[in-house]
Amino acid sequence: MKSAPEKRPDGRGLRVAVLHSAFNAGIVKGLHDGALDALRSMNVKDVRSFEVSGAFELPLAAQSAARSGRFDALIALAAVMRGETDHYDHIAREAARGLTDVALATGVPVGFGVLTVRKAAHAVKRSAPGADNKGAEAARAAIAQALLLAEIRRAGKARRSAATGRRGRS
Repeated sequence: MKSAPEKRPDGRGLRVAVLHSAFNAGIVKGLHDGALDALRSMNVKDVRSFEVSGAFELPLAAQSAARSGRFDALIALAAVMRGETDHYDHIAREAARGLTDVALATGVPVGFGVLTVRKAAHAVKRSAPGADNKGAEAARAAIAQALLLAEIRRAGKARRSAATGRRGRS
């Protein structure tokens, strides 16, 4: 069984948007509660939650939030359950692709808390309070990525400053 990194990053000062689907509300509430609990445990105080229609609508909402310049990280939460048609495959694939595209195009990390399950019992287990809550896992991943990207940007600025300083001393 895979597990997320144990270290809880300190997200103090970060601004986070939690985007959550209205579909499968009971499951998504568990993911949302898990994400909010994880954010509190990482000292993140500036959190805004937004409800979107469904998983398919998450990428556009995430793009809007990312482009607003208001958020350092996003967390996308939904539950897509296999049914009798191919609908599940299309929604799950496009939600994942769309959220990846948003992160790559904007540079704002998106924690992927979209459950894609065959049975409702699997979703219930992954949205329950505790260590296996995928909303909490998505929150920890988003904060860790936001901190990493900030560190990379600082390292790049420091290197550019050092290079400029060397050239200016001629």
